[in-house]
Amino acid sequence: MRKSYLENHRRGIYSGLLLSGELKKHLLMIQEQAEERFDLLVEQMAKQEGVTEQLKAQDQMLWVKRMNNIRERAEEIVREEIIYCL
Repeated sequence: MRKSYLENHRRGIYSGLLLSGELKKHLLMIQEQAEERFDLLVEQMAKQEGVTEQLKAQDQMLWVKRMNNIRERAEEIVREEIIYCL
């Protein structure tokens, strides 16, 4: 996603990274940051909203529904904070 964003919306930065040979390094760094932020957000949101292993054992469908919602919100936050910013 980051590569596509840079190619389409930040051509100067993309070209500079590509020409300097830093594009791959930059993309890997962004991916690592995004994955770490996503995992942290999911963990924090699940804890805050009471989505626990106990809930999973009691009502698996409710747990799946709530976790999917949490994951979607976390992905949106990561996209805005890390992928589509500079």
